[in-house]
Amino acid sequence: MSTTGAERPATPRTEVPPTGEPRVRPRFLLGYAFAYFGALAATLAPAILTLQLKVAQLTASAPEIALSLVLGVGALASIVANPVFGRLSDRTTSRWGMRRPWLVGGMLVALVGLLVVAVAPSVAVMTAGWVVAQLGFAANLAVLIALLADHVPVHQRGSVSGLLGFAQAVATVVGIALAMALSSSNVAMFLVPALLMLAGTVVLALLLPDRRLAPADRPPVDLGELLRSYRLSPRRFPDFSWALLSRFALWMSISLVLGYQLFFLRARLGLDEAAASQMVFFGVLAQTATIAVSAFVTGRLSDRWGRRRIFVAVAAAVFSIGLLVLAFVTTVPFYLVAMVVLGFGQGTYVAVDLALITDVLPDKEFDAARDMGLVNVSSALTHTLAPAIAPLFLAIGGGTRNYTALFVAGAVWSMIAAIAAMRVRSAL
Repeated sequence: MSTTGAERPATPRTEVPPTGEPRVRPRFLLGYAFAYFGALAATLAPAILTLQLKVAQLTASAPEIALSLVLGVGALASIVANPVFGRLSDRTTSRWGMRRPWLVGGMLVALVGLLVVAVAPSVAVMTAGWVVAQLGFAANLAVLIALLADHVPVHQRGSVSGLLGFAQAVATVVGIALAMALSSSNVAMFLVPALLMLAGTVVLALLLPDRRLAPADRPPVDLGELLRSYRLSPRRFPDFSWALLSRFALWMSISLVLGYQLFFLRARLGLDEAAASQMVFFGVLAQTATIAVSAFVTGRLSDRWGRRRIFVAVAAAVFSIGLLVLAFVTTVPFYLVAMVVLGFGQGTYVAVDLALITDVLPDKEFDAARDMGLVNVSSALTHTLAPAIAPLFLAIGGGTRNYTALFVAGAVWSMIAAIAAMRVRSAL
C-alpha cells in the first residue's frame, strides 16, 4: 500500500495523449483483448451451462444442491486466491517478468482443473477439479486486469476498458455456443472453450512488454504480508472503497437476475420448458448484443469527455430501470425490451467501471495486481451471496415465486451501485 492516504486530485482526461505519453500499441491491445476473451469464454461456459450438464449426469436426486456445492466451494477458492495471487505477482522478480509467469501458470492450472471436472466420476471429484480450475482462473484474471494499470495510460483506459467489456460480451455467447454444440462429449464441452484461453494467453505472453522488478526493489513477502492482501482501509482509501462497493452492488444485482430467467419465464409467462429455454437464449442474445455495442461506444466517450463516475452511475441507474421493467413483465415482447435495457446498463457499466477503479488504485507501483484481485473478489463474492438471499425475496407473500420482489431487490442493489459511484471524489 502507499504510505499516504491522500487521494489524488481529479484531473481532466482527454482522448488526446498528454505530451510525452504515447498510446498503447494496437498489437498489444488486440492480444490483450483476445486473452481476456479466451479467459472469460473458458470461465463463463462452465458457470452458465456445462457444470449444470455435468452435475445432471452424476446425480439424479437434488442436482440443484450438488450444483450449489460445486459453485459455492469454487467461489470460495476464488475469493481466497485472488488477492494472494495478485500480491505474489506484484512481488515477482522472475526474469520472465512480474505478470507473465502467473498469466501462463494460471492458464495451465485452469486447464488441468477443467480436465478433472470433465472426467470426474463423482460430485466430490468434480468439486475438487472446479476448485483447481478456479485457482488457475484467479491467477490468470488477477494479472489480466492488473495490466490495465501497468500498461494503459489514463487517456486510453476508458476505450480499453470498453474493449474488454466487448470481449466479455462476445465470450459469453461464443463459450456457451461451443459448449452447446459439443455437449455430447464432456471433455470437448469443457476443454474446447478453454483452448481459446490457451491461445489468447500464449499470444499475449509473446506480445506483453512485461514489467521486471529488481530483487532489491521487492517489498518483503511473508505470511503476514500475504494475510494483509485482504486488508483495505476505507478511511485511508475512500475512493477505491466506494468503487469496490459500487462494483459489488451492481454484480449482486446481475447475479439475482441471471440464475432465475428460466424459472421466471415459466412461472410468469406460462411457457413450457422448451419455449422458456429458447426465450432465455433470445433474451441473452439481445442483452449481449446491446452490451457489446454500448461497451465499445461508451468506453471511448468516457475518454473523449474525460468523465468516469457519471457513466458508471448512470449505467447502474439504467440497469435498475431494466430490472423494474422486468419485475412487472407479463408478455414476451416486454421481456425482450427489459433485456435490451439491462444490456445497455451493463455494457456501459463494464466499459467504464474498470477504468474508474484503475484511476483510483491506492498503489499502482507495488500493489496493482493485489488491489485488482480485490476487484475480482467483489464480483465473485456475489455468486455465493446472491443464491443465498434470493429465496428470501421469492418467499415474500408465502410462496416461492415472487419474482417481482426479487427483481425490485435487484433494482435497489443497482441504485446502491449508482450512489456509491458518485461518492468517488478523486476521479471526474
